[in-house]
Amino acid sequence: MANEPVVLAVMLAVFTAAVFVWKLPSGLALVLSAAAGALTAGEGLPVRHLVEGSFGYLDAVLIIATAMVLMKVVEAGGALGTISYGLMKWLYRWPSLLMIFVAFFVMFPGMLTGLSSACILTTGALVAPALQALGIPAASVGSLIAFLAVLGMVAPPINIPVMIIGGGVDMPYVGFDKPLLLATFPIAILTALYYRYRYVRTIVLEQVLSKLPPSLYVRHGMKLFLPLGLVVALMLSIRLFPQWVPDIGIPLIFMLGAVAGIFTGERFRFWPVARQGIREALPVMGILVGVGMFVQIMTLTGVRGFLAVGALQLPPALLCLGIALLMPAFGSAYAASSVLGVPLVYVFLGKNEIVIASALSLIAGIGDLMPPPMLLCSFAAQIVGEKNPWRILKECLPMILVSLLVGIAMILLADKVARLY
Repeated sequence: MANEPVVLAVMLAVFTAAVFVWKLPSGLALVLSAAAGALTAGEGLPVRHLVEGSFGYLDAVLIIATAMVLMKVVEAGGALGTISYGLMKWLYRWPSLLMIFVAFFVMFPGMLTGLSSACILTTGALVAPALQALGIPAASVGSLIAFLAVLGMVAPPINIPVMIIGGGVDMPYVGFDKPLLLATFPIAILTALYYRYRYVRTIVLEQVLSKLPPSLYVRHGMKLFLPLGLVVALMLSIRLFPQWVPDIGIPLIFMLGAVAGIFTGERFRFWPVARQGIREALPVMGILVGVGMFVQIMTLTGVRGFLAVGALQLPPALLCLGIALLMPAFGSAYAASSVLGVPLVYVFLGKNEIVIASALSLIAGIGDLMPPPMLLCSFAAQIVGEKNPWRILKECLPMILVSLLVGIAMILLADKVARLY
């Protein structure tokens, strides 16, 4: 039976080869690396553990699937297009305020789904032409949308990396709203102002509105926003009035909103729209299934404990540098959260674990921008017509540095940060 460092090396080598050399999807690469780790450790091919691991993040998979259906329904009904049109029409006189609200609008799908790519494929795609009409270069628009997608994934109420970390350390997903807001919203505002003062001078309203889908408010009125209002109302009421409102679960809330969307906006065929949402979410759901297997085999073979003990022995300065460099290098927020996020929570035992997990999710989220997959940069490049995704990543570097500094500061000052709220 191989010792833990050898098993870990084999798992990482197989994962790297599968992604870089064989060009396999990250989810399948994680499955192969988990199987290789089990074989190396002398456990054979433990089907029971692999199956158990595949269901480890079933709640997160259901949230992503139902949330993407909701976002596609809201988009098809015309609510998202109407909101983007209204933002530009009513706030064009105040460019700074406009850019801040555009930033929150782009982040919104990620906040509901926990899925960064949802921000780019829905709200990001809607506002990208308008942002280019404001005078922002294509590569900069792509970088703005890609980076805001990361913040949307990390922001509350749904944060899948934190759920992965919490599932690994038996920490319930409770009490994360305020630290996640603190970790993301100030950076989002800073990002919006950075691009506003760098590029946006005067706004020609007609030119901007011509790049957006028309407003459907006159045709449908306030009922156009009923699906989103229903979802927000249910999520708030469960938190504010738990003694009266039963917790029916986030997936069911999202599906109720999607069903309401059938009757509140433009007519569309529900099942094709729902299938499209599931289809776009499948790669990420596959990653979560692979992450579950990976974590299960790490636990079975002792690699998870080895990582935790090894991290405890590192000096603080080297540990913080390693967190900032290694977590984004995984190229996936979910993979980084499962492999490093879980043991790192144990490293910082004694500090506020909720703040620690929130900060780690912010640092891990940067991985969605990084090579080899460069998933968000590639999506953003396609939307804005930029041929080179590396230019998108280059434009993101200042805000990436800010996020890493904020994440490390939150870790080092976790108890003080907790006292702020």
